[in-house]
Amino acid sequence: MKPTATLVNISRGRVVDQDALVKALKSETILAAALDVTYPEPLPRDHPLLGLPNVLITPHVGTDTLSTSRKMVQRMVENAVAVRKGQTIPNEVKPKM
Repeated sequence: MKPTATLVNISRGRVVDQDALVKALKSETILAAALDVTYPEPLPRDHPLLGLPNVLITPHVGTDTLSTSRKMVQRMVENAVAVRKGQTIPNEVKPKM
């Protein structure tokens, strides 16, 4: 990543090596980080990420808006109905082989 980069993690906490992230942020290898997830959740109060001024951590609520919640429920219902009818799941996520 470039020194002007901001790492954004909205997936799962273990996707990011948090020790390496702390090192990259402290050494200014990257500019900042925005984390909606951490490992563990919540972080221990003495975790280095919590003391860095170039880190924004939200409590796993990055998608917590009325609009997004409605879309998520709609997709869930569409998927469930398709399964019940024996149809292809419209929003299925398949791993790449």
